[in-house]
Amino acid sequence: MSEKKVRWGFLSTAWIGMKNWQSVALSGNGVIVAVASRERAKAQAWIDECSAHVPFAEKPEAVEGYDALLARDDIDAVYIPLPTGVRTEWAIKAAQAGKHVVCEKPCGVDVAEVEEILAACDEAGVQFMDGVMFMHSARLDALRKTLTDGSIGELRRISSAFSFNGGEDFREGNIRMHSDLEPLGCLGDLGWYNIRFNLWVMDYAMPKAVSGRMLRGAARSDSPDKVPMEFSGELFFDNDVTASFYCSFLTANQQWAHVCGTEGTLLLDDFVVPFYGSEACFTVSNTESNQHVCDFNMERHDRVVSVREYGGSHPTAQETGLFRNFGEIVLNGTPDKTWGDIVLKTQQVTMACIESSKQDGARVEL
Repeated sequence: MSEKKVRWGFLSTAWIGMKNWQSVALSGNGVIVAVASRERAKAQAWIDECSAHVPFAEKPEAVEGYDALLARDDIDAVYIPLPTGVRTEWAIKAAQAGKHVVCEKPCGVDVAEVEEILAACDEAGVQFMDGVMFMHSARLDALRKTLTDGSIGELRRISSAFSFNGGEDFREGNIRMHSDLEPLGCLGDLGWYNIRFNLWVMDYAMPKAVSGRMLRGAARSDSPDKVPMEFSGELFFDNDVTASFYCSFLTANQQWAHVCGTEGTLLLDDFVVPFYGSEACFTVSNTESNQHVCDFNMERHDRVVSVREYGGSHPTAQETGLFRNFGEIVLNGTPDKTWGDIVLKTQQVTMACIESSKQDGARVEL
């Protein structure tokens, strides 16, 4: 591994940044130089808390204001977990300042914003990637092998659900309940992962049509409009493959994905964030139904496929892989546009689902 390291700046002190503070520290090819907030004292308190848990050799500097961080010449890349409503502005500013960008999802409020971000990154010659951590899990390689080795036959159906119960405090105070800050609600925050998984299984072939329904909407008292609180979608691909997903801020923690073929199925109980432990797994099932006169028996034939990968807080964890893989691209000096293409496709499907939901679930062609 190269001794040279990517010098990171964090734009905001969002709580998810604490996880990624450790991810950079464990990546082996990155170091955090500065963290910016609107108030320097807030950035300093956040740095102090993270440093007490995972220290860097040189303590990152607290910076007041995002522009001040982007103006620094000792920053190579920035991590942007700002609200979606303002994310595009700062992603573009970062690119124009010559900084590589990792951006939380959804990356924009619509397709046009993502196209603007990608154009700015392309013009500046910088790398862009969204913060979907499961894309960097070693489990995906094992999953792809199983999808293509005949274990489940021909692909027919994909189903998934990702939800958590935010509770009353969440509904009244969280930024994800404000339409100016997070207009896509649970679809942007959670459904992005469902849609991305569907696209990944399909090798990024786009659906020919989608149908989406906002099952329930809600908003903070200061929000101009409601945001999706509970959403379901259906994607229609070529070759008779269909995919359904459910996402919600109302139901208990769940993050399962099920892939069904003509001969068997795959099940991931934790496709977004692997459960705590030293292995990431999925189950392959090839169920058989047998009859002998009056005896009808359903036989279970399961096998578990696992990879040695910790669920978090470890050099092998998928979030560490994200920052390590991004760092390698930056250090190699040649941006990989594939990551931006994947982001754009995810945004396009997301917005088509929103368009359909406004038409009571009518099919929207892509």
